[in-house]
Amino acid sequence: MTGEDISDDAVRRNETPAERQDRNWIELLQELRVLQTGTQILTGFLLALAFQPAFADLSPAQRSFYLVLIVLSAVSAIVALAPVALHRILFRGGAKRTIVTYGHGALLVALVIVSLLLVGVVAFVFGVVVDEVASRTAAAVLGGLIVVLWIAVPIAVRFIRRRGGA
Repeated sequence: MTGEDISDDAVRRNETPAERQDRNWIELLQELRVLQTGTQILTGFLLALAFQPAFADLSPAQRSFYLVLIVLSAVSAIVALAPVALHRILFRGGAKRTIVTYGHGALLVALVIVSLLLVGVVAFVFGVVVDEVASRTAAAVLGGLIVVLWIAVPIAVRFIRRRGGA
C-alpha cells in the first residue's frame, strides 16, 4: 500500500492515524490467529507421528525430512508469535505503527514458512503412504495452488484495484 492508499482509506473510514493503527493491529492479530491455529494442528499431527509404531519403518531420508518439517513448524510458530512478543515489550510505548509494520513483515515470512510446511507435510504423507512420484506430484500441485491463490490472485486483485476496477 502506498501512503495515498492509506490516507484515502483513513478518509473513507473517517479515522485518525492512531485509530487506523489500532484497526490494523486488530486485523493483523486476527490473521495471526488463523495462521497459528493451522500451524498448531499441523504441529500436533507431526508430533504424534513420532509415537506411532510405523514410524520405526521410515527410511533415514524420511526421518530427516520429518525433522525438517518439525523445525519448519517450530520456526513458523516463533515467527508468527514475534509480533505479539514485540507488542508485549513495547506495550504502552507509543510504538503501534512500528509494531504493525513489524507484524506485517513477520506475517508475510510466516506465510512463506507455512506454505513450505504445508507442501512438505503433504509430500511426506504421500511419500510414506504411496511412493516418491506421488509425493512429488502432490507437492507440485499443492505448491502451484499456493502460488496461484496466495500470490498471483492477490497481486492481480491489487493491480485491478489500482487501475480503478472493483
